[in-house]
Amino acid sequence: MGTPTVAVETESIIVPDFAKAQSQGCPMHQDVNRTVPPPGCPMHQISSDQQKTTPEIPPHQDRAYEFVECPMRAAKEGNPSISDINPANMMPPPNQQPSPGQPFALSVAREESTIPRAGAEQNWVYPSEQMFWNAMLRKGWRWRKDDINQKDMTDIIRIHNQNNEQAWQEIVKWEKLHSKECPCGPTLLRFGGKAKDFSPRARIRHWMGHELPFDRHDWIVDRCGKEVRYVIDYYDGGLVSKHTILDVRPAFDCLGAVWDRMKVTWWRWTSM
Repeated sequence: MGTPTVAVETESIIVPDFAKAQSQGCPMHQDVNRTVPPPGCPMHQISSDQQKTTPEIPPHQDRAYEFVECPMRAAKEGNPSISDINPANMMPPPNQQPSPGQPFALSVAREESTIPRAGAEQNWVYPSEQMFWNAMLRKGWRWRKDDINQKDMTDIIRIHNQNNEQAWQEIVKWEKLHSKECPCGPTLLRFGGKAKDFSPRARIRHWMGHELPFDRHDWIVDRCGKEVRYVIDYYDGGLVSKHTILDVRPAFDCLGAVWDRMKVTWWRWTSM
């Protein structure tokens, strides 16, 4: 398998300057090192009943920072036992152990993303090479001699992380339309893959002669207490462009999302 490319291209949106000006009122822009939500943020106004519904820690984020700070020590301490079961979700820690018959060693180090995790003062943490390998096995993939090698896994993780970072930046651009409503900015609540569940937009593009996306994700964003779904289609840029093309936009789940996409479409047309 050849070394994959890491370039990413997106169908970016253009947001007028007024959105940027509105976001400057958020104290987050005054101290980039601050992790506690600013006083003006609705997160400080959550009632006690709402606090009980704080999102549970996803299993793959449990102990994640241990593998960012010191992956070797975390791996040695990572053999799960009955006492390691998380009572909040009854799930064991992420599987960082080599699979039976694994042909080569893989890194257990994990990289912290820039994507804030909803209900926490931490960011999401990307999977390690070993976690990614184990996840592929769970989905039915099996390694063969002419298949990927150790270096390919390193490249796959780098591409995976870069694609997610670029997808989040596109979501942040869309969310600038609501900077007055949510001055603190969005956080990512949860996400899921729907590789074979093609979106209506992808199907229409296919009918027009374009390729179908090779993957699709749905990301659920927390907009200061309001859940907003985004659809991300991943397209292969081909041999000429050699990059992944991301099509990121809010799902047609409400009239507000329809209005946002209408405004952005108008801005695109008038800015050409």
